[in-house]
Amino acid sequence: MKPFTYVRPADARAAIAAAGEGGASFLAGGTTLVDLMRLEVMTPSAVVDLSPLPLTQIERAGDGVRIGAMARNSAVATHPLVVERYPLLAQALLAGASQQVRNMATVGGNLLQRTRCPYFRDVGVACNKRAPGSGCSALDGYTRSHAILGTSESCIATHPSDMCVALAALEASVRIAGPDGERAIAFADFHRLPGDTPHLDTTLGAGELITAVDLPAEGFADHYAYLKVRDRTSYAFALVSVAAALRMTGETIVEARLALGGVAHKPWRDPSAEALLQDQPATRESFQRAAEHVLRDAQGFGHNTFKIELAKRAIVRALSDAAGREATR
Repeated sequence: MKPFTYVRPADARAAIAAAGEGGASFLAGGTTLVDLMRLEVMTPSAVVDLSPLPLTQIERAGDGVRIGAMARNSAVATHPLVVERYPLLAQALLAGASQQVRNMATVGGNLLQRTRCPYFRDVGVACNKRAPGSGCSALDGYTRSHAILGTSESCIATHPSDMCVALAALEASVRIAGPDGERAIAFADFHRLPGDTPHLDTTLGAGELITAVDLPAEGFADHYAYLKVRDRTSYAFALVSVAAALRMTGETIVEARLALGGVAHKPWRDPSAEALLQDQPATRESFQRAAEHVLRDAQGFGHNTFKIELAKRAIVRALSDAAGREATR
């Protein structure tokens, strides 16, 4: 690990000022940053410790709920407001990592979680995400865990978060504070596809700090499912994950939300596929049509081509589970 300056600001304004000096990284739970610093994948000149900041709230905000960026994943997953109103989010959080990691990991840190691509984490090989312009070793490498949607010639890495897949389906928004004031970013606009700038994971500006995540009023608490397909149940990242949320009248789908993880550089959502489900019966045939539509442009890279069919089957299963589930209150 390379030497760095450690800063522990008392408030958000001081944290933003410290990060604005350039070359700094924010430290929340540290479950990603510390690992990458040890590997020298990330080499910040300064680490700005956010632990003193009062950003751990989980509270009502208007018709929805606001979750502070420093709230621990385990606290969010078991909070009564989340369990009752947004069980899809609770289910996704409990599918991620181990209990010990969830006890340390924060909501803001999870939003900024870096890819688990092995080529990104190996400083001995080329990676455009780690060193822009150096090339993508994954393209001619072992691709079993890599993306099948939204890829580019520069990068085929996937976003690893479970929480973010649920937040995409719920249409959350991310609250930001920075040198130019405060703003909110729709969740769909927060993460980026790789294009020719895969080193830019999000649309955050320099020195900007995540302060909270806002959940809307509609939580789809009656018909939801989070399905995570992985190599082992214990502490493994998704090959494919699906967050499915439905609003139904009888056996008819009134509204559908569908987001995928493990398949792209960001949580993948396709509104046109969701539109195919609107006003349709909740049948396997309807779900299969939506699944085929979501994967219509999918591209495999040899070892991960199996993910295309796996994702289709996972979508059908998740939607079937969501349609058949009625949460108890």
